[in-house]
Amino acid sequence: MATITATLGPMMMGVSVSKSPNMGRLSLKTSNTCSEIGSVASQLSGLKISTAHFQITAPLPISAPLRRALQPVARRVCPLTGKKSNKANLVSHSNHRTIKRQFVNLQYKRIWWEAGKRFVKLRLSTKAIKTIEKNGLDAVAKKAGVDLRKK
Repeated sequence: MATITATLGPMMMGVSVSKSPNMGRLSLKTSNTCSEIGSVASQLSGLKISTAHFQITAPLPISAPLRRALQPVARRVCPLTGKKSNKANLVSHSNHRTIKRQFVNLQYKRIWWEAGKRFVKLRLSTKAIKTIEKNGLDAVAKKAGVDLRKK
């Protein structure tokens, strides 16, 4: 038995085998027509084909289009008070009700953290800002279970 080794690219259309007159060599020729594949199978019967040199590339899945990575979106929830949006109805003159959202009044605020000796930037509701002014940042953060060292 003869061993045929060939290095082909990622696409293999059709392969034809021809024997030389001295019967010692086999030559591989690639063709662009797929009609020769049946005849190649019959010509190669009884020959051992080594696939160690074939380059096999995994095809990309068609169902997964290329997308950019999703960016994290800040939730509209106050971390200190837990306030979040409310569902409400817009009622027209004809009494047709449309659902709308009433969002929390969130503000980005830099607040001096005395224990950490630095400013902490937080996204707080206006109610939380008033509570911090009254009770202090450490007391409100401790009650809410927020760790200010992470931020």
